[in-house]
Amino acid sequence: MGAETKLRDLGLCAALASLGFEVLEIERDAGGQGYFIFIKTAELEQAISAYWSNTLEVKARTYSDALKMLKSRLYSER
Repeated sequence: MGAETKLRDLGLCAALASLGFEVLEIERDAGGQGYFIFIKTAELEQAISAYWSNTLEVKARTYSDALKMLKSRLYSER
Protein backbone atom coordinates (compact mmCIF):
# COMPACT_ATOMS: atom_id res chain seq x y z
CA MET A 1 0.00 0.00 0.00
CA GLY A 2 1.13 3.59 -0.59
CA ALA A 3 1.48 6.43 1.84
CA GLU A 4 -1.17 6.86 4.49
CA THR A 5 -2.55 9.78 6.41
CA LYS A 6 -3.51 9.23 10.06
CA LEU A 7 -6.07 11.63 11.49
CA ARG A 8 -7.71 11.88 14.89
CA ASP A 9 -10.18 14.73 14.42
CA LEU A 10 -13.61 13.11 14.17
CA GLY A 11 -15.24 16.13 12.50
CA LEU A 12 -12.55 16.29 9.83
CA CYS A 13 -12.75 12.55 9.19
CA ALA A 14 -16.54 12.70 8.88
CA ALA A 15 -16.21 15.53 6.35
CA LEU A 16 -13.67 13.52 4.36
CA ALA A 17 -15.81 10.37 4.49
CA SER A 18 -18.84 12.35 3.34
CA LEU A 19 -16.82 13.41 0.29
CA GLY A 20 -16.13 9.78 -0.55
CA PHE A 21 -12.66 9.32 0.93
CA GLU A 22 -12.44 5.80 2.35
CA VAL A 23 -11.41 5.14 5.92
CA LEU A 24 -9.12 2.15 5.46
CA GLU A 25 -8.95 1.25 9.13
CA ILE A 26 -8.91 2.62 12.63
CA GLU A 27 -5.61 2.27 14.45
CA ARG A 28 -5.25 2.68 18.20
CA ASP A 29 -2.20 3.95 20.02
CA ALA A 30 -0.97 2.61 23.37
CA GLY A 31 -3.34 4.96 25.20
CA GLY A 32 -6.35 3.74 23.23
CA GLN A 33 -6.75 6.86 21.08
CA GLY A 34 -8.20 6.05 17.67
CA TYR A 35 -6.61 7.26 14.44
CA PHE A 36 -8.50 7.08 11.16
CA ILE A 37 -6.31 5.90 8.29
CA PHE A 38 -6.79 7.30 4.78
CA ILE A 39 -4.76 6.81 1.60
CA LYS A 40 -2.68 9.95 1.15
CA THR A 41 -3.49 11.70 -2.12
CA ALA A 42 -3.28 15.26 -3.39
CA GLU A 43 -7.10 15.40 -3.35
CA LEU A 44 -7.19 14.33 0.29
CA GLU A 45 -4.61 16.95 1.24
CA GLN A 46 -6.63 19.63 -0.60
CA ALA A 47 -9.81 18.60 1.23
CA ILE A 48 -8.00 18.72 4.58
CA SER A 49 -6.70 22.22 3.80
CA ALA A 50 -10.19 23.33 2.75
CA TYR A 51 -11.62 21.94 6.00
CA TRP A 52 -9.15 23.88 8.15
CA SER A 53 -9.63 27.07 6.13
CA ASN A 54 -13.41 26.68 6.52
CA THR A 55 -14.06 26.53 2.78
CA LEU A 56 -14.95 22.83 2.48
CA GLU A 57 -18.58 22.19 1.60
CA VAL A 58 -20.40 18.93 2.30
CA LYS A 59 -24.05 17.94 2.32
CA ALA A 60 -25.46 18.11 5.86
CA ARG A 61 -27.26 14.75 5.90
CA THR A 62 -24.32 12.99 4.27
CA TYR A 63 -22.01 14.51 6.91
CA SER A 64 -24.34 13.42 9.72
CA ASP A 65 -24.49 9.87 8.34
CA ALA A 66 -20.69 9.75 8.00
CA LEU A 67 -20.27 10.99 11.58
CA LYS A 68 -22.60 8.27 12.91
CA MET A 69 -20.80 5.60 10.87
CA LEU A 70 -17.37 6.66 12.12
CA LYS A 71 -18.52 6.79 15.75
CA SER A 72 -20.02 3.34 15.36
CA ARG A 73 -16.78 1.95 13.91
CA LEU A 74 -14.67 3.74 16.50
CA TYR A 75 -16.57 2.39 19.50
CA SER A 76 -17.25 -1.08 18.11
CA GLU A 77 -13.54 -1.72 17.52
CA ARG A 78 -12.54 -1.26 21.16
